Amino acid sequence: MAYAAGVDVGSTQTKAVIIDEKRRIVGRSLIDTGANVVLAAENAHAGALKDAGLREMEVEYVVGTGYGRYRVTFGNTQVTEISCHGRGAVHMFPGTRTVVDMGGQDTKAIRVGSSGEIVDFCMNDKCAAGTGRFLGAAAAALEIPLSDLGSRALQFQKPVRISTTCTVFAESEVLSWLGKGKKIEDILWGVHQSIASRSAGLLRRVGIEDEVTFTGGVTRNIAMIRALEEKVERQLNVSDDSHYMGALGAALFALDHIVSSRSPREAVETRE
Repeated sequence: MAYAAGVDVGSTQTKAVIIDEKRRIVGRSLIDTGANVVLAAENAHAGALKDAGLREMEVEYVVGTGYGRYRVTFGNTQVTEISCHGRGAVHMFPGTRTVVDMGGQDTKAIRVGSSGEIVDFCMNDKCAAGTGRFLGAAAAALEIPLSDLGSRALQFQKPVRISTTCTVFAESEVLSWLGKGKKIEDILWGVHQSIASRSAGLLRRVGIEDEVTFTGGVTRNIAMIRALEEKVERQLNVSDDSHYMGALGAALFALDHIVSSRSPREAVETRE
């Protein structure tokens, strides 16, 4: 049995996935990236190996992705996170034609083909207003754990409208609404709506197809899922492994390399 790995080094968290030659996930790991990107990549990969019950030598090929992909020093090559998220999304949800990837520092809208190839994409890498960082600023201002934002936001009654387009000023606006007596839940839902509106704008630029898959760390926020679904007027594909989609795509590219290096007969047997 052959194994391939993908390591997605993000600005906030680093994810690693190991798959077997049947393209099944056998190991996964998620850790905070921190200041030492090289160490984060190594630790995430080690965690995935432990989860899979494998030794490092049993993984034949490793692909790095994410903003820190060139810091995956033990990797064999690198692939952009846009390609990896597209590939991973179509593997997990074959009907996917549009992907929205929301991470800590940027949001990407990606249109893909039937095999996960990139048709078009755009991203808001110049501003963090529509990203997880915006949520982090709101959480800090309201002194609420980031993990509680989604559930609290869904308790809204009369949501406020967040007008700022800058994460730097998000905390000030949130505190301003709080000072006016607005409920935390109403403020939080306004924050989620603001992010969803910006993300939907990116998606419209690449074209929103029937099946939209949501990837990245913010997929764990249930309010963000609901807000996005309202803006794009359709249900989103989300799974427990959506956070790992970039690493999964990287692992699939790694497996491609393993298969292509084999004889034609071996490659056919692997696909079967």
